[in-house]
Amino acid sequence: MADTTIIVAPWGSDSSPGTPERPLATPAAAQRLVRERTATMAADLVVQFRAGTYLLDDTLDFQAGQGDSGTGGHRVVYQPHGYGTAEQEEVVLSGGRVITGWERSDDGTWSAPIGDLEPRQLYCDGRRIGRAVSTAGLPGSSVTKTEFGYVTDSPLPQEWADADGIEFVYTGIYPWAQARCAVAQITGDARSTRIVMAQPAWDWARRLYVGEWNGGDGESSWEPLAGPSEMENSRTFLTEPGTFVLDRSVPGSHVLHYLPRPDERPDAAVVIAPVLETLISGSGTAERPLADLTLRGLTFAHGAWSGIRTTGGHLHYHGDTHYVGGEVMEVVLPAGMGSVTVPVDSEQLPANVAFSHAARVVLAANRFTALGAGALGIGPGCAEVIVRGNTVDDVSGSGITLREARDCLVEDNLVHDIGAEYRGAPAILLAETQDVVVRHNEVHHVPHAGVVVTGGEQARGAHIIANLIHHTMTVLADGGGVYVSAPQGSSFASGAVIRGNVIRDTLTSYNFGLYTDYGAAWVTIAGNVVHRGDTPVVLEVAPPLRDVVFIGNFWDDQPAGQDDPPDTVILAGNTVLPKEGFEQALAADPASADIVASAGRRSRQAG
Repeated sequence: MADTTIIVAPWGSDSSPGTPERPLATPAAAQRLVRERTATMAADLVVQFRAGTYLLDDTLDFQAGQGDSGTGGHRVVYQPHGYGTAEQEEVVLSGGRVITGWERSDDGTWSAPIGDLEPRQLYCDGRRIGRAVSTAGLPGSSVTKTEFGYVTDSPLPQEWADADGIEFVYTGIYPWAQARCAVAQITGDARSTRIVMAQPAWDWARRLYVGEWNGGDGESSWEPLAGPSEMENSRTFLTEPGTFVLDRSVPGSHVLHYLPRPDERPDAAVVIAPVLETLISGSGTAERPLADLTLRGLTFAHGAWSGIRTTGGHLHYHGDTHYVGGEVMEVVLPAGMGSVTVPVDSEQLPANVAFSHAARVVLAANRFTALGAGALGIGPGCAEVIVRGNTVDDVSGSGITLREARDCLVEDNLVHDIGAEYRGAPAILLAETQDVVVRHNEVHHVPHAGVVVTGGEQARGAHIIANLIHHTMTVLADGGGVYVSAPQGSSFASGAVIRGNVIRDTLTSYNFGLYTDYGAAWVTIAGNVVHRGDTPVVLEVAPPLRDVVFIGNFWDDQPAGQDDPPDTVILAGNTVLPKEGFEQALAADPASADIVASAGRRSRQAG
């Protein structure tokens, strides 16, 4: 056991040999011991964690060139003690810091000094604490957007505390997007207020969010950046229990102000602020990828992201991307609906657990929670990565993303309640991937799309099979339970297959349960069930669909234009069941009942 098993425990010491009697204390010490042994592996090398929360001082960085890969056909495995048994212990790898020194004020708020930390969320005994928010909008009878920000005829904003910490939120700035812009300064007199927004994000926002949204009725009712839908992070807004404010008025001596819920006492609770931006990273090179590594049964929690402080904003465009300056172009929408401006290039929201140039990596039965960016990113150069049986919840951004990866499998995962801050983030995203299978997952209660597949020159072979996707589009519009855009291959043989999925409760207006968009091509959509959406599918988009087949699906409404579909779209053998009594009608049909019975997660031992 001494050669193939390394024990880590909260009561251990990093000067110990990592045995059951003398365990190590930290994951970093275990990694150093692993690196000493991988070159001569004769069996799997297993790091076992005893129960506890391990606060990471630095990213646990797995590098192919440093001895973190398995060798000789064997794996390096990190797991809890008792993994896969009834005695499996709970292990948390945390990027947070425990906040102490709380003092109560006469108004019922509590305060604690935190030095130079700048958390965007807190966790009190495991529950997310969001920032204080106002939904009242900018006050005044006249509010004017300017090159520097806003001018309003009300002096009220001058009374807002912590002005340079305030952030404006624009939910639905495009129907499918949300923007965040920081305030830099508020000045004025008795007659008016001048609100200066942080740069360069404000200039970028004015460049990007330009367009006309008619909604098909010829009447434009949309003015981007006219005013925020929400305003966050001022003590003036601290009125709702369970919210906090970060006070940065004294550089390097920041203070948290928290209005607790009735059942909370911060001085008697464990309050954690996320600090570390990357909890786990893994990478190699194209010639020597990180390989044969398994992480299973662990909880990854309390990751941060500071991008908004760096640029002054988060300008979401699509999927998990945001605009960081550069060239833009105009896109004219179909059916006289107007136009939008889109970025030529954009940047991906980072993930708190991220891999690139990795092969035969397994992430199984883990939990990704309490995270301030995206949860899990499988990036360029990854191949044969398996993401199986994980739970992703309480995440500020996206859930599981794969970008420029190939031959990967995403199955039996549960993804819900993501996009807590970055509302346009998808639950599962495939971007320019090749031969990736997403099957038997459950996605629910997400603010925008459930599964997103974006295409392009490199994309091919995406298979979205037998997933259960419900309660999507809970905040934003113009999306779907499954969303597919751009070419997906060069023929039906290499294209995308969307089969056997159950997609229901796609909630906001102007959505499609199953949405092929923006020149989607070489897509086969067969044997899916779509129920309770604005409309089940769309046939007319710009650029138009090419070589898209809808066959053998069950839905509760006829798609618009189904009597005269585009020449490049095939509709065949689809069944419309009544909206009322839809489930009963499904159950009565053996084919549709089989689809419902097969969709979603399966009971199995992961990894």
